[in-house]
Amino acid sequence: MIHWKKYFSELVGTAALLCAVIGSGIMAEQLANGNTALALLANTLATVFALYVLIETLGPISGAHFNPVVSIVMAFRKVLARHHLPGYVIAQLIGAALGAWAAHAMFDLEILQWSTKVRTGSSQWFAEAVATGGLLFVILRSPENKASSIVACYIGAAYWFTASTSTSFANPAAAFGRMFTNTFAGISPADVPAFVVAQIVGGFLGLILHLLLKSEHHHSD
Repeated sequence: MIHWKKYFSELVGTAALLCAVIGSGIMAEQLANGNTALALLANTLATVFALYVLIETLGPISGAHFNPVVSIVMAFRKVLARHHLPGYVIAQLIGAALGAWAAHAMFDLEILQWSTKVRTGSSQWFAEAVATGGLLFVILRSPENKASSIVACYIGAAYWFTASTSTSFANPAAAFGRMFTNTFAGISPADVPAFVVAQIVGGFLGLILHLLLKSEHHHSD
């Protein structure tokens, strides 16, 4: 398959995912009248539905990573050709920023903005490592053709069992894209590097856990 289609699939998918996360966050905040639990629930449901649809529709083209940690681990395992990794990551980061700007345009907000939402501290970094480790684990353990529903369910759960101000980004592209929105889903640019480090560490811990539990008959080994 032509390589640009894979990269474009990752760009479109990551843009749509971030648009869903940020747009639903804006809508939820507008409608929830200060009820943060209700806003988070709405944000979670939109993310779960979007993830399922995007993985089902774009998975056959690019593998539907939408996440640099997933791409890094897949390249490490040689499932993704290593020379495709830079293109995947660049496409994901561009897509994430475009998704944030698209959400702003739909809600008539200033397109270009920076987040001032502080998300930092060891508990949040640990939450991101756990969330990303779990994500990679479920991706690697998912039976054939079931990754879309399993990943969507996992992220939906992780929104709620990780630290409330972390909200389970589990994705450096999501952290990057959310720098560009000073809304419900935003994260201050200064807090992004620590999130990304925690996510990469978590991703490889998820890979190690998968390898420890590997069975010879499992399809993904």
